[in-house]
Amino acid sequence: QVQLVESGGGSVQYGGSLRLSCAASGRTFSWYTMAWFRQAPGKEREFVAAISRSGESTDYTDSVKGRFTISRDNAKNTVYLQMNSLKPEDTAVYYCAALSTGTWRYPKDYDYWGQGTQVTVSS
Repeated sequence: QVQLVESGGGSVQYGGSLRLSCAASGRTFSWYTMAWFRQAPGKEREFVAAISRSGESTDYTDSVKGRFTISRDNAKNTVYLQMNSLKPEDTAVYYCAALSTGTWRYPKDYDYWGQGTQVTVSS
């Protein structure tokens, strides 16, 4: 089992920044690809970003490229999402997730999920 706990959400104005953190406990953190997904009201959960076990490879959905950065610290069992130049359309509940094997962008492949943290961006 892996337990994931997100933090760092909040309310910001257009153009602001937030840094989300996801602390993992349980099985070896470095065994898992880590990702961030988000879900806005009335919409499906969507992929935001993912990072490989070593941290050498990353992937982003097009709408956040150049604005968001995913990173991880395997010594601290934590994955981060730095979000800059935030827009109202970024408003959602953000979830971190852990993947042992599967497709990075496919939520149903993920093994473990956090409880989510709310991000609200006002115009």
